Amino acid sequence: MITHKSVTSPIGMLTLTALDGVLASVRLGPPPASAGGGPPYGLAAEDGFEDIERQLSEYFEGTRCCFTVDTNPLGTEFQRRVWEQVACIGYGRTASYKELAVRLGDAAKARSVGAALAHNPLNLIVPTHRVVGSRGALTGYSGGVDAKRYLIELEQAPQTEHLRRTCLPADSVPA
Repeated sequence: MITHKSVTSPIGMLTLTALDGVLASVRLGPPPASAGGGPPYGLAAEDGFEDIERQLSEYFEGTRCCFTVDTNPLGTEFQRRVWEQVACIGYGRTASYKELAVRLGDAAKARSVGAALAHNPLNLIVPTHRVVGSRGALTGYSGGVDAKRYLIELEQAPQTEHLRRTCLPADSVPA
């Protein structure tokens, strides 16, 4: 069964969806109306999202650097490989599309990396906002450049310095 819940955040409305109780997506914006009149994100639910809601709240308060909820994002093998690499970018750090393509074995696939990120169903959980252009430009974020800037600034704020020091994945992408 698919369920969804909309929550507010500093970057706007977030729509959370779960498939059989496992988080499947965190999308920016309200759930879209379907052509048939029913919600394409399944039934609206108040229960079942408490853990991710708490973790999102902690993230936006600057007290959490990573998420520990079970997820089941749907994507191609290549998309999943890209998302795995993005998950290795440490809190408060960034990597370019080209750097990710190199980590995947082909520097020429930077555009393909961007396309895979555009299909990331787990915004914030898989931190695509940490992926920037080769010269550090804030490009290509589903929530828009303002949201991307907000998230990067949140993670680089002086009050989150302790998180940047303690929340680096073992194989994090260099800044």
